[in-house]
Amino acid sequence: MRTQIINGRLIDPKNGVDGTLDLFIADGRVAAIGTPPPGFVAERTIDAAGGIVCPGLVDLSTRLSGIETELAAAVAGGVTSLACPPDTSPPLDEPGLVDRLVRRSAALGLARVYPIGALTQQLGGERLAEMHSLARAGCIGFSQAKKPVQDRLVLLRAMQYAATFGYAIRLQPQDYQLAADGVAHDGEVASRLGLAGIPVCAETVAVSSSLELARATGVRLHLARLSSAAGIALVRAAQASGDKVSCDVSIHHLHLTEADIGFFDSSARFDPPLRASSDREALRAAVADGVAAISSDHTPVDEDGKQLPFAEADPGATGLELLLPLTLRWANETATPLPTALARITSDPAAILGISAGALAVGDAADICIFDPEARWQVSADALFSRGKNTPFLNQELAGRVRTTLVGGRVVFGA
Repeated sequence: MRTQIINGRLIDPKNGVDGTLDLFIADGRVAAIGTPPPGFVAERTIDAAGGIVCPGLVDLSTRLSGIETELAAAVAGGVTSLACPPDTSPPLDEPGLVDRLVRRSAALGLARVYPIGALTQQLGGERLAEMHSLARAGCIGFSQAKKPVQDRLVLLRAMQYAATFGYAIRLQPQDYQLAADGVAHDGEVASRLGLAGIPVCAETVAVSSSLELARATGVRLHLARLSSAAGIALVRAAQASGDKVSCDVSIHHLHLTEADIGFFDSSARFDPPLRASSDREALRAAVADGVAAISSDHTPVDEDGKQLPFAEADPGATGLELLLPLTLRWANETATPLPTALARITSDPAAILGISAGALAVGDAADICIFDPEARWQVSADALFSRGKNTPFLNQELAGRVRTTLVGGRVVFGA
């Protein structure tokens, strides 16, 4: 269907576009910007007056506890492309499982799903998975998710193999021995509450060793969900030295600190943990500078997993539908220009994943998010499409509401 989107402020960070420009769509792709192509007759017109028209959001980590509900949540949040980590049940360590995920998600016709394959068999950290077969089945990179590789020789061999074939490796940097049974940042709040702490060095030791192995092998390395100022400093220095390393920060860690645990509030339990306010400020600066992209770290947790003592509760929170408004809140609080903020959740993560997304040049897929940056709404269980209703932002009022989401030129949310 030929579609024109009129009267909106078009922002395409990758291509430096920011202005009131109409967008013309044909055959699922951007046909023209500003002026309709010759002979173009729209079959549908979407009036985006008062709204922002931008590339569909790209998320670096979305756990699909129920694929239909979570993809519905994705498009409700303006997310049109997402990476699924391998710690599914069963793990994504066999081509048949990856193929099934790709086919099922494609049949739903909602957000585009890009699987991340298991680095080792069953994520056990001992024997390498069949990376080549997994890549042929649709995996765009390989990861252990939150599972450790205890033997660094195994990790070295994995990186060597990945580098040979041009595969990217994604790691969540946390030394499993230093983290041990910790559940919160090793600081004042954990001490006061009697919670086992996870020191910052659990992150920095893992970051340092991962960077050393990546340098030795030449592999493309992505470090997921950094949580500390010290960890960010290591990546910033590595990038300045020309290392092929990228990183991201969870949207929750841009806003919350260890103080938000309050009195054992399990909705604020995350992995990695929420850290000190100085860490949060360093993360914010890294995102503003472009050192890090933003991830929703969408981890739906049911009530049974959260209605437990803090140390026993499942870590994580819903994030897909909050990614946009919380990014807008961060941008407002840090005086970050809107195009820069949108780059961190569109073109930057697309570049990290190595996918064709996050931009709206002529010929690009018409994956589009139209949102009202001023529309205010209250976060509630009823307002969320995701099966996971747990979030530290429950009952808060946020600004920024998606009006319409298009994937391949088709309206998949809104009107």
